[in-house]
Amino acid sequence: MSVVSARIGSPTSTHHQEHHQSMTSSRRRTRTTLTSVIVALALAVGGYALHTTGVIGSDADAAPAAPGTTSALTDEPTITTEPTAPESSGASSPTATGADTATGTGTGTGTGTDGGAAQAARAQLAALPVKGKAPATGYDRTGDFGTAWLDVDRNGCDTRNDVLARDLSTITRQGPCTVLTGTLVSPYTGATIDFVRGNTTSTLVQIDHVVALENAWRTGAQQLSLADREALANDPENLFAVDGHSNAQKRSGDAATWLPANTAFRCTYIEHQVAVKSRYRLWVAPAERDAMLRILNGC
Repeated sequence: MSVVSARIGSPTSTHHQEHHQSMTSSRRRTRTTLTSVIVALALAVGGYALHTTGVIGSDADAAPAAPGTTSALTDEPTITTEPTAPESSGASSPTATGADTATGTGTGTGTGTDGGAAQAARAQLAALPVKGKAPATGYDRTGDFGTAWLDVDRNGCDTRNDVLARDLSTITRQGPCTVLTGTLVSPYTGATIDFVRGNTTSTLVQIDHVVALENAWRTGAQQLSLADREALANDPENLFAVDGHSNAQKRSGDAATWLPANTAFRCTYIEHQVAVKSRYRLWVAPAERDAMLRILNGC
């Protein structure tokens, strides 16, 4: 029994056990190190592959997109839709409106083939005085230009119905004068409008003064007699039946601040403006003259 006990607890046995444990620990450390190296290599190779294929971009740390732009993750442009102008009707007779500065509409160029009319208008324009607009102080549409609408040509019909009958097609009337229905192709936009006389429908078609009455007042009409101002306000050459939206948009604008959206009608529009200003001895402001000449030079 003493011999067996001595063998079990001998230094030799203990030394063998410690040596075995040391070898096992060393193998484990070696395996762990090799595993770490393999994982690191795999990650490096995978990252390189993602980068070269474009999955990871070089600007991944770029700042967020500014407001109003798309995120870099979508890479799609922001699309802003803007209203599309009606197609040109190609009409040269009064029947549509827009300017290319204050309202931002149009190109500021005239289109057309009426070279002779444009040449005559340029000659008239060159003869018009050029100076700044007078103040609008004292302007009164009814007091200065008469009630809308008069029968200045004494044909028994007021001017509005005369213009509707001239500019609309397929009209129906009540009696000899009052236009009840008809179809308008607005010269200012080219849009087709079905006109029906009524409290809530008549305003869809309005009569525009080509030379706005307030503009006339500020460019010489103050010096005219009341009879001449009434004639100007009811002159068929100064009047077009148009869509109500364009008339409201134009207000008292001149050629420098408003032109018809229908570019095919701009030459005719400016030719009428120049003719009216010449007939009633009005002047043009410098910017107005420049805008008129730019259109006429493109006709």
